[in-house]
Amino acid sequence: MEATPDLIEVLDARERRREGRRDFFRTMGVAAAVAGGAAIATRTAPVVAQTAPSDGDILNFALNLEYLEAQFYLFAATGEGLPSSLTSGTGTAGAVSGGRRVNFTDTAVAAYAREIAADERAHVEFLRNALTNTAVAQPAIDIGVGPNTAFSAAARAAGLIGAGETFDPYASDENFLLAAYIFEDVGVTAYKGAAPLITSKTFLEAAAGILAVEAYHAAIVRTTLYAKGIATPALIDATEAISNARDSLDGSSDLDQGVRPSGTGGNTVSNIAPLDANGIAFSRSAGQTLNIAYLNRMSTDRGGFFPAGVNGTIRTSASN
Repeated sequence: MEATPDLIEVLDARERRREGRRDFFRTMGVAAAVAGGAAIATRTAPVVAQTAPSDGDILNFALNLEYLEAQFYLFAATGEGLPSSLTSGTGTAGAVSGGRRVNFTDTAVAAYAREIAADERAHVEFLRNALTNTAVAQPAIDIGVGPNTAFSAAARAAGLIGAGETFDPYASDENFLLAAYIFEDVGVTAYKGAAPLITSKTFLEAAAGILAVEAYHAAIVRTTLYAKGIATPALIDATEAISNARDSLDGSSDLDQGVRPSGTGGNTVSNIAPLDANGIAFSRSAGQTLNIAYLNRMSTDRGGFFPAGVNGTIRTSASN
C-alpha cells in the first residue's frame, strides 16, 4: 500500500526537524530580553556537582510542578486555588500571585478545564501522601496578569505580544488553551525524563500513571488548539512560536513541536502527538524543565513562574 501524500508530508517534516530548526531567541534577538526581564531570574546560580537524586527528591521536584499546574487550572476553572491544607511542607512556603476564573464561551473547553483541574489537584494530594512528612511546601507561584508577569514574559519571548504588552491567560478560551499548552507538553517530557532515575518500582509505576494523565491533558489541549486553528490560523502559528521559545530555552536539542508538522505550511496536517522520528515522546532533564519554568536559558535557581525558585534539592536549571 502506498503512503498518502499527507503521511509522506508528516514523515518528511519529522526528518527535517531532526536536521535542525530555527533557534527563535537567537534569530529574533530575544535571549537578552528574556535574561534581563523583570519576571525572569535576576541572579545566576553556581553550577554545583550533585549526586544522583533520590526517589524522594524526584517526587518533590514533580510536586513543585504539580502545584503550579493545579493552581493555574483551579483558578481558571473555579476561581479558587488549592486549600492551605495542600500547600504546607518543608522549605520556604510561598503564595500564589494572580489567577482568576475564565469566562468560558465554549462549553467543551470549560469541561476540559474542570476535569484537568480536578486531576492536577489529585496529583498534588497523591504526591504529598506518598512523600508524607518530607513533602515540600508550595513555593511562590506567579500566574498573574500584567506586563511583568511570567505569562506575559513567556508570550513576549515567543513573539505573541510586544514590549510592555500583557498576555492575559484568563481573557478567553483561546488564551487559556495557549497558557495550558505552555505547561502540558513540558510536564509530559519532564516525567518521561525522570522515569529512568526512579529506583522504586512502586514510585515508577505511579510516575508512569501521572505521565499518562499529563499526556492525555496535552493531547486534548493540542487537539482543541488545532481544531480552533482551522478557523483561526494564528492559533496554530502561536503554538509553533511557543514551541520555538521552549526549544531555545532548554538548549540546542529539538524537544518541542507545534500542533502542525514544522515546514508543512497550511493547516491540513495535524501534529497532535509531538514525537521524534521513531514515534517516541521526548524527554527533558530537571534542569531543562526548570529552564522553561524559570524562563531563563542560563543556570539559575529562580524566576518566571517560580519567582523564588522551587523547593527541594532539585532547584537549579541547566546552563545552555
